[in-house]
Amino acid sequence: MKLALISDIHANIQGLDACLEHARVRGAEQVAILGDLVGYGANPSVVVNRVMDLVRNGAWIVKGNHDAMAVAPPAVARTLGDSTAAWTHAQLSAGQREFLSQLPMTFQKGSIFLVHASVDEPAKWRYVYELEAALDSLEALTQIDGARYVFVGHVHQQTLYRRSRTADFEAIDLPAFKGLTRRGKQGRPHLLEPDAHWLATVGSAGQPRDGNPQAMYGLFDMQTLALEFHRVDYDHLEAAQAIRRAGLPHWLAQRLELGR
Repeated sequence: MKLALISDIHANIQGLDACLEHARVRGAEQVAILGDLVGYGANPSVVVNRVMDLVRNGAWIVKGNHDAMAVAPPAVARTLGDSTAAWTHAQLSAGQREFLSQLPMTFQKGSIFLVHASVDEPAKWRYVYELEAALDSLEALTQIDGARYVFVGHVHQQTLYRRSRTADFEAIDLPAFKGLTRRGKQGRPHLLEPDAHWLATVGSAGQPRDGNPQAMYGLFDMQTLALEFHRVDYDHLEAAQAIRRAGLPHWLAQRLELGR
């Protein structure tokens, strides 16, 4: 069975729907949402409704930091992430906010473990975009009974890390200073052998930040243990225009147009 791994939607319904359709065509039978349904984008209510439907039909899900902020916006916006929390809160119904508030921080199904940020400190929303944080998460994963594969969002990048049973550690698809590239070749399967622990950050369906406006998601074959990183075309210009029509900061629209 193939598992679609979708994260950091950020109220971008166009990006979400494109990833879901791309995964469906490629045989995905199960969907996992790795948090940050909302924040930044123009369609939080539509996205939450779509995800609620997915969960009613068996999708797995965990909470992201922007989901938490949409339920309880900070009194003073101190970061870019805070900037749309109050607006998002007002767009959501009481039922939608309750749905977000009840999302679990982590989810486990057999050998698969889901978390938005780090395994070792999920509630601190630690970014896993460098070796130390990845190693901390993989070390914590070894303490969770049966868990071998952790799928993560939060960093808006597609990266793969491996920790062997002998505690050897390597990063796959990292920056050039490690002699590798950050993103895996799109669609090329990475075989996640069961004799190791693995961490994959699956990228952002709703706000890519690497200069490529295409949406990101992962597809994991739970039988063959092959993971694919995908990029998907979607109407990012319409998603940007929706931000402008909503009266949100113009730079949020520009980020989608430029993939930044």
